[in-house]
Amino acid sequence: MLRIHEIKRQMGQSRDCLPEKIEKKIGLPRGSVADWRLAKESVDARDKNRLALVCSVDFSLRGISEEQALVRGKKRKLKLGKAPKEQYVPVNQRPDYVMPEKRLRHRPVVVGFGPCGMFCALTLAQMGYAPVVLERGKCVAQREADVERFWKEGILNPESNVQFGEGGAGTFSDGKLTTQTKDARIHKVIEEMIAAGGGEELRYKQKPHVGTDVLRTVVTNIRKEILRLGGEVMFETKLTGLEMDEAGCVTAVAAQRRSGDPAWEETIVLPAEAVVLALGHSARDTFTMLYETGILMEQKPFSMGVRIEHPQKAIDRAQYGEAAETLGLPAAEYKLNHRCKNGRGVYTFCMCPGGRVIASASRPETVVTNGMSYRSRGLENANSGLLVDVRPEDFHSDHPLAGMEFQEYWEHRAYVAGGKNGRAPAQRLEDFMANRPTESTRGENNGVTPSYEPGVTWTALDGCLPDFVCEGLREALPHLGKKLKGFDDPDSVMTGVETRSSSPVRIKRDQRYQAQSDGSQHPCRGLFPAGEGAGYAGGITSAAVDGIRIAEQIARMWQRKEED
Repeated sequence: MLRIHEIKRQMGQSRDCLPEKIEKKIGLPRGSVADWRLAKESVDARDKNRLALVCSVDFSLRGISEEQALVRGKKRKLKLGKAPKEQYVPVNQRPDYVMPEKRLRHRPVVVGFGPCGMFCALTLAQMGYAPVVLERGKCVAQREADVERFWKEGILNPESNVQFGEGGAGTFSDGKLTTQTKDARIHKVIEEMIAAGGGEELRYKQKPHVGTDVLRTVVTNIRKEILRLGGEVMFETKLTGLEMDEAGCVTAVAAQRRSGDPAWEETIVLPAEAVVLALGHSARDTFTMLYETGILMEQKPFSMGVRIEHPQKAIDRAQYGEAAETLGLPAAEYKLNHRCKNGRGVYTFCMCPGGRVIASASRPETVVTNGMSYRSRGLENANSGLLVDVRPEDFHSDHPLAGMEFQEYWEHRAYVAGGKNGRAPAQRLEDFMANRPTESTRGENNGVTPSYEPGVTWTALDGCLPDFVCEGLREALPHLGKKLKGFDDPDSVMTGVETRSSSPVRIKRDQRYQAQSDGSQHPCRGLFPAGEGAGYAGGITSAAVDGIRIAEQIARMWQRKEED
């Protein structure tokens, strides 16, 4: 098939017009397009008086060869070319696959069931490796009840929350599938999401999103597919240790299974020579255990700041113009950035159109914010992380886990600023810029009603953010307001703190196990740090891609275990 880009159709115009538009653009007789499918679609809002949809289309022809079409269409000028092959082929079915000499004696163990662990386990299962998954949290149905209880009553379950449980932190998010990586494995992620109930539009939307309500069905269906293929998923099972032989090869994992709340009561040991660490960015106790075991880790930069909320209608008008309210357009998005005079970056992150700000803490006496939206993106507010670069030198320590402790310090400060009752500290943008606290009477009558549950405490955010973060935000906001009209509106609400943009540590992949007895180092074979928590991804799609990549690596190193 061929692929052609920048085919425009007017708002409200049927997609059935696309074949004729393709024929006209290339100069082909009518009826030449035999078959077609939408590859990409996005809103072109550069001219707000004439909004349009811009499409990329894959198509086949009748009566003319693809080569003739390319010549006639002057492919460079018309952005016409061969459609890429997007079908994923398992690594052990590819022509270049070389059967490894060694065979696994035990099933691979995948620690964590977020996007990385889920797609690693799925890919291993599809190749016949029947992995065992250890997930410290609960399945979606039980986890959802725990999260709702936290939001409504402020009762936190440290092992079942927005961060821990089936699907990882991504389950309670907007479910964006955008990424900067160009890895071909993205197509597998999209197709598996569609097969699990994510919706066909994920295939062609320029910025596809699943929505947290649909994601809960998707992750459940992926788990069921892993089980159907012979895999196993053990919920409420937390990794507590690694066992290695004298040569530094992984031989087993130790874990605690919870049979009663709140204690971890049953200790299990699973033999394994291939262990994937897909921990997620919030598994702080596990990071500590790995460090104490001797697994090499290093500091990694991340970002922190606030969630900023605006009326979604204001964002729609800024992006689409006045026609936004009459054309039935999707809730508008934005992505903004600014480079401060001191070199720090300030940028928006994980923007959630028509969504809400959610409580995302995983430890008591902390406040952590994040954003979430449903498939419809139909709620009143738009929200986004508004973050500033945090660098290892800001930790004032060389310890590999110093960034983790830095995060927790400010999360506790936010808990104190919010009133020590689970409410989050919040401030009107105008007050933040003027460096004065927001008073409740003013805050309750502004143009934005904060969506955070169980509620906000109007205050000043300076007490729960580092000085350099506040300075960066104050410098950047006027500039961001010029890039997107109304972004720096005085009545916008800023809610703190957002600290979990990415992992504060990187678990090195070229591992060396440091024996505690003599300090010598040996190769740590069989340990595969992966995904966002290990410092190798930055969102749902990139984490899933990394999980697939690790599964392929295991398949290139070992044959699958013989069936019992």
